[in-house]
Amino acid sequence: MSSDASSPVKSTTPPLSPLSPVSPVSPSSLRLPACRQRDRSPSPMRGYLIPSPLPTRRNRTCSAAARAAEGPVFTGVCKCFSRSKGHGFITPSDGGNDIFVHISDVDGEYVPMEGDEVSYKICSIPPKHEKIQAVEVTITHLAPGTKHETWSGAVVET
Repeated sequence: MSSDASSPVKSTTPPLSPLSPVSPVSPSSLRLPACRQRDRSPSPMRGYLIPSPLPTRRNRTCSAAARAAEGPVFTGVCKCFSRSKGHGFITPSDGGNDIFVHISDVDGEYVPMEGDEVSYKICSIPPKHEKIQAVEVTITHLAPGTKHETWSGAVVET
């Protein structure tokens, strides 16, 4: 009986399949895949843009969101709202100064239009917390006789 033909030989390295990656020989042979290299837009403002200091739903701290959620609900009328600019203003029903509203704080199906009645809560704006903005804004009554746009772009006439 031949021992080399009947006993299996155990290899210390697993066999390589054609699809398995091979370690590079040297760091200079490392290359990124072609899909990772992309052209950037030649915008002259790239690298000079300053992030907005206004706290949106995405960057608001948990404590500020909790304070806003605990606060009372106010009502008012949408004075103006620009979807392209991403913000607008609400005139409080009890009078006072207009309140800023960011597009990320509008809940519901429709884009606010001038004359829509809304309900909202308020949150202070850092860094000095002297100004306030509307959060959790919901349209309660659509302004009659106006065309309203949904967030998906469909136009509905009321």
